[in-house]
Amino acid sequence: MSELSEHLRYTKDHEWARRNDDGTITVGITAHAVDQLGDITAVSLPEVGEALEAGERFGDIDSVKAVSDLYAPITGEVVEINAKLDDEPELINDAPYEGGWMIRIRPGDGVDLGDLLDAAAYQQVLDDL
Repeated sequence: MSELSEHLRYTKDHEWARRNDDGTITVGITAHAVDQLGDITAVSLPEVGEALEAGERFGDIDSVKAVSDLYAPITGEVVEINAKLDDEPELINDAPYEGGWMIRIRPGDGVDLGDLLDAAAYQQVLDDL
């Protein structure tokens, strides 16, 4: 498995979150999740403007193995979706931390990425599987 980035935060549900320069948060799934799912065939994402609550389901991802729910790592409003995934869901397999990102969220008041797992804590979650 690839090395975990210290610049990302993670959830126990295998989503990652990265703060952008404009204050929004980019969200995707981890390489571990991709490995578990296998070849990704489709992804269903929320609409721009949709309000999300941390831990709430925001979409699903289809693979050759299963359909899995996606969970919001933070509370906020969806400000962008990765429209490329409609036609190229395999971007998630190829580059889960770059071209395979899923949504961008404007965090709600008081939202802190520090509440999510850092790389070491997420690695411990993986080691315990």
